[in-house]
Amino acid sequence: MNVDIDLLSKICETPGAPGYEKRIRDLIIKEVEPLVDEVSVDNLGNVYALKKAKNNAEAKKVMVAAHMDEIGFMVTHIDDNGFLRFTTLGGFDPKTLTAQRVIVHGKQDVIGVMGSKPIHVMTQDERNKVPKLTDYFIDLGMSKDQVEKVISVGDTVTRERGLIEMGDCVNCKSIDNRVSVYVLIEALRSLKEVPYDVYGVFTVQEEVGIRGANVASHKVNPDFGIALDTTIAFDLPGAQAHEKVTSLGKGVAIKVLDAMTICDYRMVDFMKQTADNNKIKWQPEILTAGGTDTAGLQRMGKNGAIAGAISIPTRHLHQVIEMAHKQDIADSVLLLNACLESLDKHNWNH
Repeated sequence: MNVDIDLLSKICETPGAPGYEKRIRDLIIKEVEPLVDEVSVDNLGNVYALKKAKNNAEAKKVMVAAHMDEIGFMVTHIDDNGFLRFTTLGGFDPKTLTAQRVIVHGKQDVIGVMGSKPIHVMTQDERNKVPKLTDYFIDLGMSKDQVEKVISVGDTVTRERGLIEMGDCVNCKSIDNRVSVYVLIEALRSLKEVPYDVYGVFTVQEEVGIRGANVASHKVNPDFGIALDTTIAFDLPGAQAHEKVTSLGKGVAIKVLDAMTICDYRMVDFMKQTADNNKIKWQPEILTAGGTDTAGLQRMGKNGAIAGAISIPTRHLHQVIEMAHKQDIADSVLLLNACLESLDKHNWNH
């Protein structure tokens, strides 16, 4: 299958910092309403797209989670010259902020740039130091009076960068985790009859502590859980073989472990077998740092869930140049569908 670049671009470029996901949520609801039996939104802002099992009133429940939020910032101060100070919403490497454009979401959207002290006036010690978040400010090119007409403390800020195709890959800000939002939408679009009720849940606030997934898992109480997220592809110059985690174009990543979750061995085996049976290329993912919605899926339902994750290998994570391979994206859709359509065929008691 081909990747719908127009849809993926729209999903990646739509703003939605943690806790302020309304724009991306509205887009998701518009896309999924024709594809499922029911759509609902909880108090936290998670979107539930339910595709019911046919002729099975006692169907088990499987929850597929893809978080819709993206890393961003929040305005904490407007100084006398109209420059903005900010705090982060999610994890950032400060050096990636240099020379970047951002969008401040006030009464209207305003373009700004991440500014810092020019190298020409730095001391030698300052040049040699690793940048800190506090070294940066947002410059809107406006006076304080102009800024305060449209921007307030508490407004969110997202990064400005459009999606492009590069060789066999796509490159954009917020591939993490908008590519998984795309995968879940496309899976719901092409999904045939399912043996169990499928709850496609687009979660909020993952980047600040998997908060949406925790609430959603408690609400759904799934028997099975599949998280969709990106993972590190450190297939770059200087990387040792054991450091790569995954590589672009080498297949869908099947999560075995991350810092927050030991995936259920039965789900890992099931995903591997399903990929092999459908001739879908895959690679194992063992991520010794970081975590995803998998943790909430596995542990926050009332009964716990047999949980695992399908991950999309991605280079340059938490930068505006995140890169994923189009074949890996397409195969993620195929593997998710194959898993959802055959959950009842597997021996879960082994």
